[in-house]
Amino acid sequence: MKKIALALAVICFAFAASAAGAKKKTPKTVTPADIKWTDVPNRKGVQSATLWGNPNKGAHGRFIKFAGGTDNPLHTHTNTLHIVIVAGTFYVGADAASAKDLGAGSYDETPGGWKHVSGCRAGADCVIYEESRGKFDFKPVKTKK
Repeated sequence: MKKIALALAVICFAFAASAAGAKKKTPKTVTPADIKWTDVPNRKGVQSATLWGNPNKGAHGRFIKFAGGTDNPLHTHTNTLHIVIVAGTFYVGADAASAKDLGAGSYDETPGGWKHVSGCRAGADCVIYEESRGKFDFKPVKTKK
């Protein structure tokens, strides 16, 4: 019985020591004034603000702002994107004719590898929140002329 008690004491001590050495987590809050927008290279009228992770390397969450009237031609992404529209009218679809308009509060899940168009309808800028378990890429699809 003493061996069991001693073993439990050692386990409890080890757990307490590791918990004491663990880094304390603190909440992260971001207000609109805190957001640091940066221009997206080679994408006129598009800016992003990463909230967590790194979209160039892996899992991430970020805001993306599109100027009103921005059209993204047919393209794919390697990884699935989860998108919530925050402002404006964002659209997405297999082609321009079938693209669905999504207003603020709408959600879209864009599967990795899906050929689609997307963009922001003219009249107001769009802001979306994008989250993915993998890195972000934008791979234009070559169309036959």
